[in-house]
Amino acid sequence: MNVIPKENLAINIDRMINKFEPLIRRVVREELERVVEERGNIFYLEPEMPLYQDMQEIAKRKSEGKIELYSDEKVWNE
Repeated sequence: MNVIPKENLAINIDRMINKFEPLIRRVVREELERVVEERGNIFYLEPEMPLYQDMQEIAKRKSEGKIELYSDEKVWNE
């Protein structure tokens, strides 16, 4: 049985975020594009949908002045 030394299991959160963020952004973008393709240019989010809940949280943070907006270039890495 191979045992991985404990020191090799440490995760650097910043490195992990930097690796996953572009992937997450791409998946969200592709999913939104799929929804728009299926339903035309208008779609409705149901309250139980995770994206609906995320949008509510964003709106709350915006009203509290706790939101930072990024340019399209930074968001989509284009």
